[in-house]
Amino acid sequence: MKVVYHCYGGSHSSVLAAALHLRLLPRHRLPTLEEMMALPYFDKTTDDDFGAIKFMGVDEYGNEVYCLGKKSLGDRYSNLLTGIARILGKEGEVMAVNTMNRVNWFMKLGGYTSRRMGLVALGRPVLGRGTRQAFFDLLNLVEITHLKSMQSVQQKGCH
Repeated sequence: MKVVYHCYGGSHSSVLAAALHLRLLPRHRLPTLEEMMALPYFDKTTDDDFGAIKFMGVDEYGNEVYCLGKKSLGDRYSNLLTGIARILGKEGEVMAVNTMNRVNWFMKLGGYTSRRMGLVALGRPVLGRGTRQAFFDLLNLVEITHLKSMQSVQQKGCH
């Protein structure tokens, strides 16, 4: 299974979700801004990164985990990925997860200020605050996704 977490810019919520899926961050407490900044791609993307699916790692069940920025495609991107998988005969092997419904205004404002305006010193603290506020909502989405990906692996093992 390939799990692709996607958000607007591919720099914050999708990266955090992929990191949580891979257990690169603790799940029992809020991460510090420093811990988030240590993640690959967190608050580091550029315009050239949009649409690029970035590998984050392999989970304990062998699922490959990716993150992606897809601008304003929303759930249409999930439909696009699953449609391509179906065409390639890989239906059920790709799980696209939109993280945008877990993003709050602080994350949007901080991310825009940091990444799009280039005002990192101003945007990053706002982004950090918003990300910490959204942390457990993102964790909930990741836990649901993790269970679905685990079930998919187990079902394949039974056949």
